[in-house]
Amino acid sequence: MKQFISLLLIMTFIFKADAQKMYSSNAGQVKLKVNSKVENFIAVNDQAESRWLESNGQLFFSVLINDFKFENSILETELKNLFTEMGKFPKATFKGFIEDIQHIDLSNSGGNEFYADGVLTIHGITQNISITGNLTVLSSGKIMLNSDLKIRWADFNINTKKMSSKLAPESLISIYCLYE
Repeated sequence: MKQFISLLLIMTFIFKADAQKMYSSNAGQVKLKVNSKVENFIAVNDQAESRWLESNGQLFFSVLINDFKFENSILETELKNLFTEMGKFPKATFKGFIEDIQHIDLSNSGGNEFYADGVLTIHGITQNISITGNLTVLSSGKIMLNSDLKIRWADFNINTKKMSSKLAPESLISIYCLYE
C-alpha cells in the first residue's frame, strides 16, 4: 500500500510539473551601463541564467559578477574586487512575478509589455523593485525578454567613492534573454 501511495504521489508530481511550461536560458545578456566623471563604460555578462514559469509568471535571473566583461581591464579588476567585493558577493539575483500573466498572449508572434514585482539582490543587499519589460514571441516560436531598470548604488550599500573615478549615483541595467 505504501508503494502504491508513493507511486501515486510521484505520478501526480510528474503530471503537474509537465503541465507547467517553464522557459529557461543559460545565455541571457545583462549589460551594466555606468557613468562617471571621467568616462562612461559598459560591462556585459552573456552567461545570465533565467527561468520563467508561464502558469504563474514566476521570473528568476542570476548573474555571476565575475562573468562581466569590460573594455578596460584595469577598470574591470577595480570594479570586481573593490567596488562589488566579488569574493564576498559573487552573484546578483532577481526573483519575482510578472503581474497579470493571464493577459500575456504567447499564441501569436509579437510583443507583450509586462510589469513584474520582486526582489533584487546585489552586494548581499535585497531590495523590493518593480520592473517593466517586453516578452516577444518570435516567428521561430522562441520567446525574447527585454527589460531595463535603474539601480541606485547606495540602495545596495555600495560605496562609489571607492572607485578612482567617481561614479554617478545611478546605473542602468539592460536585460536580454532568449528562452528555449
